[in-house]
Amino acid sequence: MSDIQIVDAPAGVEGVGFFATSLDKAIGVARANSLWPLPFATSCCGIEFMATMGSHYDLSRFGAERLSFSPRQADLLMVMGTISKKMGPVLRQVYLQMAEPRWVMAVGACASSGGIFDTYSVLQGIDEVIPVDVYVPGCPPRPEAIIDGFMAIQELVRTETLRRRSEPKYQALLAKYGIQ
Repeated sequence: MSDIQIVDAPAGVEGVGFFATSLDKAIGVARANSLWPLPFATSCCGIEFMATMGSHYDLSRFGAERLSFSPRQADLLMVMGTISKKMGPVLRQVYLQMAEPRWVMAVGACASSGGIFDTYSVLQGIDEVIPVDVYVPGCPPRPEAIIDGFMAIQELVRTETLRRRSEPKYQALLAKYGIQ
């Protein structure tokens, strides 16, 4: 039997027959390694995401085995591609249907900043309608960049306190977007 440990245990006190840590850290490790992403792909970045889910890159080894295509069952919204201003309210509705805690990753130049489409009809970044936790640059970003962004989300989830969502700073951020 090998001593390979897939997930590092959170910091704590360890002794013979026991291990003690804080509830925040234990829940953080569990959440970070069992994210259910909801891919919201509208263009070429979605194709790169498909490659990320394939056997060569295998995003499932990071705990994202199950993609969710229902916002009520997802906790990570991955927005990939160009979002038109007409699509903005739909994206916002999908975000609001997700249960807390929820995280958002903007994948690619179009989702992050409008990309090459500096026109009246394209949102110049999804952060105009919903808060974003991690931006993944590229046009389109390589699968390695998407995995790097996913790992950044995992680190955010792992280190987030259970009280963060009820803190005044977070509530002010949601209020900025008109979210109760």
